[in-house]
Amino acid sequence: MLDIAEELHRWVEQGRDFAVATVVAVGGSAPRQPGAALAVDSEGTAIGSVSGGCVEGAVYELCQTALDDGEVVVERFGYSDEDAFAVGLTCGGVIDILVTPVRGGVFPAALAAAASGEAAALARIVSGPEDLLGRALLVRPDGSYEGKLGGHPELDRTAAAEARALLDAGRTGTVEIGEDGSRCGQPLALLVESSVPAPRMIVFGAIDFASALVRVGKFLGYHVTVCDARPVFATEARFPEADEVVVEWPHRYLESTEVDARTVLCVLTHDAKFDVPLLRAALRLPVAYVGAMGSRRTHEDRNERLREVGVTELELARLRSPIGLDLGARTPEETALSIAAEIVADRRGGSGASLTGAHTPIHHDGPDAPVAGRIGSVA
Repeated sequence: MLDIAEELHRWVEQGRDFAVATVVAVGGSAPRQPGAALAVDSEGTAIGSVSGGCVEGAVYELCQTALDDGEVVVERFGYSDEDAFAVGLTCGGVIDILVTPVRGGVFPAALAAAASGEAAALARIVSGPEDLLGRALLVRPDGSYEGKLGGHPELDRTAAAEARALLDAGRTGTVEIGEDGSRCGQPLALLVESSVPAPRMIVFGAIDFASALVRVGKFLGYHVTVCDARPVFATEARFPEADEVVVEWPHRYLESTEVDARTVLCVLTHDAKFDVPLLRAALRLPVAYVGAMGSRRTHEDRNERLREVGVTELELARLRSPIGLDLGARTPEETALSIAAEIVADRRGGSGASLTGAHTPIHHDGPDAPVAGRIGSVA
């Protein structure tokens, strides 16, 4: 549900009644992961998606029913070979969907936090006694929480601890705990949706290729910074879609700014006086991706310069250079697409190879992909 929090927060502020259908578990080649949501208000307006179109109509009707009767339900959708006209997933997967009318509780606070970019987790019971289905906790990074799941007094504390662990990792997924709050036994399943600030993309080098990469980075959901030491090039007028434009020597900026395990660094300067000190610092940081632009000759020369300043072979192995996947790209836009494709493949564990004729999975669960719920965990 938090993936459409900004719009839902506006609905709350406008006083609209609405119901939300959320994917809580998947099996096989399901098109959306746990946490994906479709919301429908009392006027029939719909936002979001739970299946990419396969079962949206049926889920839309479930949301309207939930608005009418106020009941929380879990429905399963899969593919039926016996009935070609049955509502289901043409991809052959299976999804379980929790449908909840949103009327107060912790939901407005959770939506407000997600819409404003605050870190928070929403933990909801998606399997267990019917009278507990849909009950929720809002958990903050410091471990404090709002709401009540009901049942045993230890249940809320245990659920909050489990949710905080997923929030710390910036992940969404399902966890199973005992109804009495113990970590053994599996009578309850919780869907924990984590909302964390957008990951950072830092683009070094205020060139035309950077402008295209900024646009693609924003499209992928990154908070994008452009950094260059040359004030004549590093201007907001040249990069209007960037979240920030910084005039500073790249290595100095990198040493002074905050990065984390989701940050991607794209070095487009291909100038040794910028590249070498910058990459020496970058390759020693716990970031997700470091890529550098340049020809293969530039790459070899740069590697030698990096070795001379103490960069190890293990650190050099982290460097993606020449940056991007082999798409035959020539224009700035094509090059930006090539770089973005490599970042996504690296993030999700993809090979970058064509899917045609391949026998590899279409969807990958990479290091920071949502934790898929087990289909058997939801009744």
